[in-house]
Amino acid sequence: MADKIVAFICTHNACRSHMAEALARHAGYNGYKFYSAGSVPQEQIDRNAVRIMKEQFDIDMSAQYSKTVRDIPAPDIAISMGCGVKCPYIGREFDDDWRLEDPTGKPDEAYLKVIGQIQEKLKQRFED
Repeated sequence: MADKIVAFICTHNACRSHMAEALARHAGYNGYKFYSAGSVPQEQIDRNAVRIMKEQFDIDMSAQYSKTVRDIPAPDIAISMGCGVKCPYIGREFDDDWRLEDPTGKPDEAYLKVIGQIQEKLKQRFED
């Protein structure tokens, strides 16, 4: 049986969705392949997110880049990071909305809070 494609979707695909993708890949959940994408990708992903993920979790996100939904495989599971009414339409309804606050431009503690929330939601959703 082929792995299910999971897409973490956010408007800018610059912070939360990338952290979710990196944390999910790092956790190594069997039976899934993880991607992130957005409707209005930024030129680069959030440098603080890259730094914090490396410093705190030894996860290197430096090669990740912003993508649109057209740049990734069609997802079996689509998860919104919490864009509210601005979330992009991806051709179908989202399977879940994690309603995460965007930590961009805030102190490191805000990033760490969101990372903790992502880790908890990943465990709830993908652990056997």
